[in-house]
Amino acid sequence: MSPQIHATAIVESTAQLGAGVVIGAFAYVGGNAIVGDGTVVHHHATVEGQTILGRECEIYPYACIGAKTQDLKHRGGAPGVRIGDCNVFREHVTVHAATDDGRFTVVGSNNYILAYSHVAHDCVLGNHIVMSNSISLAGHVVVEDYVTIGGAAGGHQFCRLGTHAMLGAMSKLVQDLPPYLIADGHPAVIRSINKIGLERNKFTPEAIDRVKQAYKILYREGLHRRQAMERMQEHPLASSEEFQRMLAFATATERGLVPGN
Repeated sequence: MSPQIHATAIVESTAQLGAGVVIGAFAYVGGNAIVGDGTVVHHHATVEGQTILGRECEIYPYACIGAKTQDLKHRGGAPGVRIGDCNVFREHVTVHAATDDGRFTVVGSNNYILAYSHVAHDCVLGNHIVMSNSISLAGHVVVEDYVTIGGAAGGHQFCRLGTHAMLGAMSKLVQDLPPYLIADGHPAVIRSINKIGLERNKFTPEAIDRVKQAYKILYREGLHRRQAMERMQEHPLASSEEFQRMLAFATATERGLVPGN
């Protein structure tokens, strides 16, 4: 099926549009953009720069995907954006290109990014993420799969959010949020495990109990991080997926873990 391009849209001649792409009124698609099959770019939306959009994405009005980084260290070149399949970017969302030549801001697949949210240069987002309205992620933030972020929350540059974690609305994240946990506050602190989120994603009661035990060691036994990690490594459940994910995440942290309350 040929692309459908509204008469008032501007699509540069070198842009590549897949089968069934729809470009709405007054939308703009730049000459270096590649737009996958079935993707819809609504009226007044923009896809520009070195951007590759996967199939069946939906870009709502006034969203801007692929614009030049706001990082003052940018020195030219052709950094870009790489986006997977089946993503929704609601009104006024911005996803900026990476800073350095040949690098990319990355968004996976099946993500839902709500109005006025911002994904800055060099962020790496996984899959099945829900970002509510007016969220700001600074440069180099990493968001793993199945993370939920509440409205008006902010992530400091280089922070990481572990898989199946949740960051509460209007929170300020300045350190790494471990997998499976909920953080909330300004600055954010750990509140509990993300029990409802885990249940919704079909975690068994046994898996949730393993998460709970790992959480207690990290945050409820009065241990500093090195002691807690040693305790986890010696635990009978140390080989479980939940323990291993939390250990690997904590080992890799550079900003430190979000503290307990």
